[in-house]
Amino acid sequence: MSAHCQLTGARPGFGRNISHSHRRTPRRFDPNIQRKRYWLPSEGRHVRLTLSAKAIKTVDTIGVEAAVARIRARGVKV
Repeated sequence: MSAHCQLTGARPGFGRNISHSHRRTPRRFDPNIQRKRYWLPSEGRHVRLTLSAKAIKTVDTIGVEAAVARIRARGVKV
């Protein structure tokens, strides 16, 4: 499973660790991705979404119907 959010599109950022001696090694900044299951009343079924922690809060605010509509508008199959 790739580390990206279906709602916000958050993906890993890339950077470097810098040690005390100032050697630089590559690293990833992964978003906080969670798999969450929501009941979708309009379709009478559950949907499992891959969301970042920020997107879970957004779903709590706007509702699951609006969130699924946004995800589908981005062209992602739900």
